[in-house]
Amino acid sequence: MTRTNISAMTLVLATLFAGQAMASNSDTLLTREHVKAELAQAVRSGNIVTGESSARLNEQFPQMYAQQQATSDVTRDQVKAELAEAIQAGNMVIGESGARLNEVLPNNYSTQSDVAIKSREQVKTELAESVRSGELYRHIEA
Repeated sequence: MTRTNISAMTLVLATLFAGQAMASNSDTLLTREHVKAELAQAVRSGNIVTGESSARLNEQFPQMYAQQQATSDVTRDQVKAELAEAIQAGNMVIGESGARLNEVLPNNYSTQSDVAIKSREQVKTELAESVRSGELYRHIEA
């Protein structure tokens, strides 16, 4: 085969596959009115990229566009409670390293809860039983 025939066959095959690929996307075509409505909404909200900086209009001129309000399911009191818990546990990021306070200063934050599981009397009785059974040295007094 000559170079011209190979080029022609390649062009025919590429056109055939491109036509099939374009035909498969026919269900996602937008109407002209739909595209115009999306463009109008983007212009109103400032979501249009301008120039070479790839910054949108609402980023360049925020005073000209209404700010979009972020909505949340969490109440202000819940956020304050979570913040207080994070501060007490040392789960606050410090500096630019991304390390948390309880990692940088582990001695300032306990890893266990401060609630005593056993009373002082229970500990004393366990100690006395351990001394009697020989698990501990006998010179320890209970």
